[in-house]
Amino acid sequence: MKTAVQTILNHEDIQNKIRRIAYQIYESNVDEQEIILAGITLNGYVIAERLKAILEEVSDLNCTLCKVTMNKMAPQGTVETSLESKDYQDKSLVLIDDVLNSGTTLIYGVKHFLDVPLKKFKTAVLVNRNHKKYPVKADFKGISLSTSLQERVKVRFKPGNDSAVLE
Repeated sequence: MKTAVQTILNHEDIQNKIRRIAYQIYESNVDEQEIILAGITLNGYVIAERLKAILEEVSDLNCTLCKVTMNKMAPQGTVETSLESKDYQDKSLVLIDDVLNSGTTLIYGVKHFLDVPLKKFKTAVLVNRNHKKYPVKADFKGISLSTSLQERVKVRFKPGNDSAVLE
């Protein structure tokens, strides 16, 4: 039986949601000089890049990108970052992913950064689902969805044709 695919965010919706998240991040960090945007590969990093571009356009924040690499199927394994811990120590950091499903990926990402003293630590996701296994929340979110456990949310970034779909 083929599952119907429903578009929940089209290209324009995604651009608007990312812009709104950027403004929320700025408002939360208006007194900061620098902010670290840590995007979980692959899609979280794409969102982090877009947030950086918008934040540099609308604020005087110095934004540094950090690529967070982890196995989303086994997130309890090694988490690697493109920055050394001294580069984000005592700074404001936002951990970014595309979809908050059960919370497993995000909580292990959060755990990695807890080994270093941070000035401020927030999380951001494009799509927040309400099926969490862990006590983790998104401080900044594009959209919240109540879905069945069998449904999957997929975010696709294609030039001029971004989408978030429910399968």
